[in-house]
Amino acid sequence: MIDGPRLVLGSGSPRRLELLTQIGVIPFDVRPPSIDETPEPGESPRPYCARMARQKAEAVPFDLGEVVLCADTTVALGRRILGKPSGREEAREFLDLLSGRRHRVITSVHVRRGDESWHRDVESVVKMKRLSDIEREGYLDTGDWSGKAGGYGIQGPAGALIPWIRGSFTGVVGLPLAETAGMLRAAGVIA
Repeated sequence: MIDGPRLVLGSGSPRRLELLTQIGVIPFDVRPPSIDETPEPGESPRPYCARMARQKAEAVPFDLGEVVLCADTTVALGRRILGKPSGREEAREFLDLLSGRRHRVITSVHVRRGDESWHRDVESVVKMKRLSDIEREGYLDTGDWSGKAGGYGIQGPAGALIPWIRGSFTGVVGLPLAETAGMLRAAGVIA
């Protein structure tokens, strides 16, 4: 890091915090915003994800000398948005939908510094293996699905269910590091 603006992470995700540390960035503060994450009627996944990241960044209070970083990750099966499951039954439904199929994982990142902002959408294609009932229930028993878009986290036990990915692994986890580093560089947070 350089002696520049202080980074505020607008996310309560421990995965995003951990990913930032992998590129040597430690936020000055963490301020998760509270916004309505309901998709608008007919909204498709990529515009939805971009809107969520932007609205999160706009909802985080920040001072002069601070840069806000927010992101949103959405799992998309066709035009259907699979958000964070409300409970085990919805997580089971999501896993059944994804089983044996390819789907898209979109992570939108929004960075704000004063009146300037930078935005990137990163889309990856992920294939989940065809799940047996035992595999599905075993994964659900871990509880790892809770709070994760699409009902799974590739960086945890569900990694064993994902034989193939095209795109950004860190984007699927929740923060595409190459693109994020570029935006943080543009905002003066890193050299």
